[in-house]
Amino acid sequence: MNVVPRLREDIQSVLERDPAASSALVVLLCYPGLWALWMHRLHHWLWNHGWHFLARFLSQCTRFYTGIEIHPAARIGRRVFIDHGMGIVIGETAIVGDDVTLYQGVTLGGTGKGIGKRHPTLRDGVFVGNNANILGNITIGENSRVGAGSVVLRDVPPDSTVVGVPAHIVYQDGQRVLITDPHEIRDPLSESVIALSDEMKALRCRLERLDGQVQSVTEPGNAFATERAESDQYRTEQLDRNDYVSMGEAI
Repeated sequence: MNVVPRLREDIQSVLERDPAASSALVVLLCYPGLWALWMHRLHHWLWNHGWHFLARFLSQCTRFYTGIEIHPAARIGRRVFIDHGMGIVIGETAIVGDDVTLYQGVTLGGTGKGIGKRHPTLRDGVFVGNNANILGNITIGENSRVGAGSVVLRDVPPDSTVVGVPAHIVYQDGQRVLITDPHEIRDPLSESVIALSDEMKALRCRLERLDGQVQSVTEPGNAFATERAESDQYRTEQLDRNDYVSMGEAI
């Protein structure tokens, strides 16, 4: 594909997805995410042709001017839209498909020091909210959405929405997904949540067994009879008093 049609395609994709993009000139001059992607294509070409040091050096220069760090070896598809972009990090073995949208602060990071594929893969049409972290060699399925601030540590199936730390599925194929089993939460507080759930079940069972005995021992209507009588007496005494200051007498 020729360079000029490819640049026009990138600009048009921004105009279609960002209401703040009022014209092609605004996109060309005011969108650092677009500059970072264009420069990455040069860096990626240099990397693939053995110019590793030059590619890394130029990518750091682009990072300085745009606030977006993309490793030259990362593979990025067409019509990718980086909105705002400050703080985005895309690792060496990351793969980003076509029509992906990334907001500021997104990290496509690796885990450990292993060799090989250690960064995530984003399939076509994925949307990632600001400050989300997608870590490790995992795959985000086509047309899935990652909520802002989420930490994704497991594969996400296509057409899903994930949120939370760690992220869990809340929508899939247009249907709301409800978590009914505490074991599905899988966060550092999972054990505490499970213990509280078990304790609540035990207390509910005890209350159901004792409910009849409690009602026979205490009549609900007489529980506050004494307090109500004292309150009525206090109000009667206050109404009989005449030592208060009425409106205007102190002026």
